[in-house]
Amino acid sequence: MPVDIRKPLKRYLPHLLQAQADNLNEADTVQRLIKVLEDVFGYDPMGEITRESAVKDKFVDIALKVDGKVRLLIEAKSAGTTLRDRHIEQAQAYAANSNIRWVLLTNGVAWNLYHLTFEEGIESVLAYSVDLSGGVTDKDAEQLALLHRAAMRKDELESYWEHRTALGAASIGRALFAEECLRFVRREIRRREGLLIDEEDIAKALHDMLCVEAREAIGPLKIRRRPKRKRPAGPGAQPEAAASDEAAAEVEPTE
Repeated sequence: MPVDIRKPLKRYLPHLLQAQADNLNEADTVQRLIKVLEDVFGYDPMGEITRESAVKDKFVDIALKVDGKVRLLIEAKSAGTTLRDRHIEQAQAYAANSNIRWVLLTNGVAWNLYHLTFEEGIESVLAYSVDLSGGVTDKDAEQLALLHRAAMRKDELESYWEHRTALGAASIGRALFAEECLRFVRREIRRREGLLIDEEDIAKALHDMLCVEAREAIGPLKIRRRPKRKRPAGPGAQPEAAASDEAAAEVEPTE
């Protein structure tokens, strides 16, 4: 379970909101963030909160270390700045050089956490966005608590990302359009309606039910089919086992 940070976070929130109202500059915002990182998130300012770190001339406002290793980069903006995805470009460059997977963009009130991958260039995905302007909700505190030092030591942030990815549209889509799943739906329709529907038609109907965002995440409509078992080479030979789900062939349905 994440650390309960609701009480200390609520104690600091009026100061963060006042900084936003006063349009505090970036340097002063960073000073307040460091205090929050110490008192709310449990980091040692003497050894775990690093300012203006640089790799190959790429700078980041704050780097958080856990057990001597940088685990999170923070790009801070002035308290009154509206956060944009482009604001993390500098931190992204630093992260790519250091293979750091997490970047936090914040002005003290809005907190946007990004997960980075570097397989094909630098790709960032918004893991969550928390806005404290209306107060601290239980969900806000739970999500931000993943950044707590104790949670980082237990890799709770990584577990959160794995869980979120598994429940994402791309993952659910791979399961939904698997041959075994479509066959189950086909059997249920036949049992309930007395009709035998082609798997391709079921797949298209399911795909059409999804929102545009989900369809874009899943990609082109494909049915994941298992390769057929190969026949034995000779007398006494054992047939090869079917391939695993991960090796299932993806075949586009016919029109």
